[in-house]
Amino acid sequence: MLPTQRFSNRVENYIKYRPSYPAAVIDGLKADCQLTPQAVVADVGSGTGLLSQLFLANGNTVFGVEPNAEMRAAGENLLHAYAGFISVDGAAEATTLAAEQVDFVTAGQAFHWFEAELALPEFRRILKPQGWMVLVWNERQPDDPFQAAYEQLLRRHSPEYSAVSHKRIDEPALAELMGPGLRRAVLDNDQVLDYDGIKGRLLSASYAPLAGEAGHQAMLEELQALYEQHQAQGRVRFSYKTKVYYAQRQR
Repeated sequence: MLPTQRFSNRVENYIKYRPSYPAAVIDGLKADCQLTPQAVVADVGSGTGLLSQLFLANGNTVFGVEPNAEMRAAGENLLHAYAGFISVDGAAEATTLAAEQVDFVTAGQAFHWFEAELALPEFRRILKPQGWMVLVWNERQPDDPFQAAYEQLLRRHSPEYSAVSHKRIDEPALAELMGPGLRRAVLDNDQVLDYDGIKGRLLSASYAPLAGEAGHQAMLEELQALYEQHQAQGRVRFSYKTKVYYAQRQR
């Protein structure tokens, strides 16, 4: 399946159960990158708008560049109240935006889907001089018995899990792609979910088999057992580290 089509049948779960990003992402960019409400942002691979919403709440104009029609429509619906949101049918490798049009290019949870050798020149093309590229990921932390067992569940039931994980893109690779001025911030983030929440969170992932696909039922049966074993008052916790990588445009 093409990367741009992978989430077409997962939009509802994505909207309901994907974690957002901490407001501290904005605080850090204000401190280190002189982000102001007047800055114009291209959020590439904007999806349902989780990262776009942080910038819109800060007062920024945001071009939400999204190639998947279903995800783009969901973002338009969820963000329609923000006057500064502009939905764009475009891709990381061809955003359709003008040269030197934006102050920031961002990507939340999406960069590993891009063809980096084409996307990064496009980012530099649409950035103003001294503009910033900002990549953001929520990375689960399998550092307690529930989260460690959940990680093993993914490896058993999702053959594509390792192949599509953003964890394949490590810091040295990003430094080579984005230049020697790469900076990093790591922030705490979490979700507290009931069973429907962890089920929806799992099925929002592109690698999880859906109803009718091989392994789907066995995966959910194991997930139910895992939840029953680890829940407390009907809830389990996912802990994340939100990793923010950012670098200024290099000529």
